[in-house]
Amino acid sequence: MNLICETQVVTDYLNMTAEVDYDHPLIVGLASELAASSKDQVDFIKQSYVYVRDQISHSWDIKSSRITCSASETLIYKEGICYAKANLLCAILRREGIPTGFCYQRLTIGDTPDTGYCIHALNAVYIQQLDSWIRLDARGNKPGIQAEFSLEVEKLAFMIRKEYDETEYMTIFKSPNAKTIEALKTNTDCINMYLYGLPEHL
Repeated sequence: MNLICETQVVTDYLNMTAEVDYDHPLIVGLASELAASSKDQVDFIKQSYVYVRDQISHSWDIKSSRITCSASETLIYKEGICYAKANLLCAILRREGIPTGFCYQRLTIGDTPDTGYCIHALNAVYIQQLDSWIRLDARGNKPGIQAEFSLEVEKLAFMIRKEYDETEYMTIFKSPNAKTIEALKTNTDCINMYLYGLPEHL
């Protein structure tokens, strides 16, 4: 997997932003708690990933109308779509000094092209002991979706189906895509946003 960094300045992947607000007390506390229970850096990354994947509900899966955006908001309400969950995982990892970025896929909203397309967000994390980046998808598992933490082979939530004109974006971005954040901030109902209000292209 030939991932491409948007910037070669590694500290750009440690920045705090309005969405990646890792100075929030709840994120500070969670990151410290996860770090304290981890045996090493890789274990911390895995624990953080599993926490966001399993403990933060995907809003669509629970049929919630609530829209969360920032990492802290996502943690407070324990829910969000992939954009919000990616913000939270990024914040937890950056809080502990681990370079983390954002990656994207263009997927069909349903199972076929006639359902339309949307941009899906996941994270890329720098693994120091491997001197390389890996992608992690904390969307949340359910029947038909089984993403896992792995250093050897990617186990993401979605496989790209080129015959459906789905797309793999290989760039590791330092900040969340502006279109994804705009969707979270301008919509008022998550179900409606998920069906009709997500960006189709970066």
